[in-house]
Amino acid sequence: MKRLAFLFLFVLLNAFSLYAVDFQEAEEQYREGHFATALGQYEQLLRNYPNDPNLYYNIGNCYFKMGSKGLATANYYRAFKLDPRDADIRHNLSLSLQNSGEKFIPSGMPEILHKAFFSLTQTELQGLFHLSLWIVCIAGCVWLFKRRFGRMTLTLLCLFILIGIWYLWRQQLDNQPLAVVAVPVAELRSGPGENFPASANIAQGHLLLLQDNKDRWQQVIVKSQGIKGWMQSSSLEKI
Repeated sequence: MKRLAFLFLFVLLNAFSLYAVDFQEAEEQYREGHFATALGQYEQLLRNYPNDPNLYYNIGNCYFKMGSKGLATANYYRAFKLDPRDADIRHNLSLSLQNSGEKFIPSGMPEILHKAFFSLTQTELQGLFHLSLWIVCIAGCVWLFKRRFGRMTLTLLCLFILIGIWYLWRQQLDNQPLAVVAVPVAELRSGPGENFPASANIAQGHLLLLQDNKDRWQQVIVKSQGIKGWMQSSSLEKI
């Protein structure tokens, strides 16, 4: 048993060491201005570590330096979903969206409230929701059988409801089917085909809410402008 545990620890440390070395090499390529090379190394690491927000963040930086604002925004957004508290991720995502005419923080919302709303990851918030549910159930049982702590139970119930609203709201936002325009300019057409007239030209980096799809076309809503239409799927990068 000890040998098995030692072997597991050895494999884990070896994997972490290889990750650190490869990550450092990519960092050096980025600092030297070899953004395409660094991008390839980060993407190679991402295949083995698909939930690492630092990799998405650095991939976003590479694309931003290479002038691909749309792909930069997509990767910053992926990093933000995994680690919404990270100040660098928030800053670069906000900057990338701003350069594309989008807003990271909705109009009228104080920044401190936005940070509080995204202070936990989706997994952490889910854990808090289930923990508060158990606490309310235990407090409710105590009140039901002992007729004690009624006021505290009511307070805990109100807190659980607020956490539940927070959790469901975040779940709805995080599960929105989003994409960005990944080409310099994408035509927004009235139907799924080039035979339909173009109603607008949308610059890269704009956030899109995905709707229906047909063949090689995707129905979208341009979030900043509130207009709806169809774009070629090859023009988009899904988040």
